[in-house]
Amino acid sequence: MNSISVFCASSSGFDESWMREARHVGEYLATKNITLVYGGGRVGLMGAVADGALAKQGKVIGVIPNFLNSKEIAHSGVTELICVETMHERKTIMDEMSEGIIALPGGFGTMEELFEMITWAQLGLHQKPVGILNTNGLYDHLITFIDHLVQVGLLKKENQEMLLVDNTIEALILKMESYIPANVPKWLTQDQT
Repeated sequence: MNSISVFCASSSGFDESWMREARHVGEYLATKNITLVYGGGRVGLMGAVADGALAKQGKVIGVIPNFLNSKEIAHSGVTELICVETMHERKTIMDEMSEGIIALPGGFGTMEELFEMITWAQLGLHQKPVGILNTNGLYDHLITFIDHLVQVGLLKKENQEMLLVDNTIEALILKMESYIPANVPKWLTQDQT
């Protein structure tokens, strides 16, 4: 993979390991010559992942809506900063610029981005690997809930298996590099989403 979109919080959260791991993710992607595509902010986990990649001379592309520029504070040190009008435009551009998607710790925004990306894969709009970096077990309850959705018949097992999960970026990237997409017929175009 040459580029990966990372979705994560613009806050730091209460667990210091999340900031350390976000920075490590950026450093690791840079050492693998993988371009980081992310939300464009310089604060919180967003800033940490970008700073990590930049510290190792990695290429970093930030995509930020104009109305969030004042809250997330656009990162002035990135390789390229793309300013857009809407959140949907941000996700679409990030998807178009990347060959894989990873969710780090985050709140509603990160959840929405993660689930839209995995839904697009489920609908056949892309065949990219989508992964969760489960730092310090943050996503354990979500993973249990997704298992429950399969058990109650609301989610197919093969769709659940599209979502890759690991506790380290190194192991997650290995899974993503060996990912074979499910043969899913294309239901919609991106304009219909």
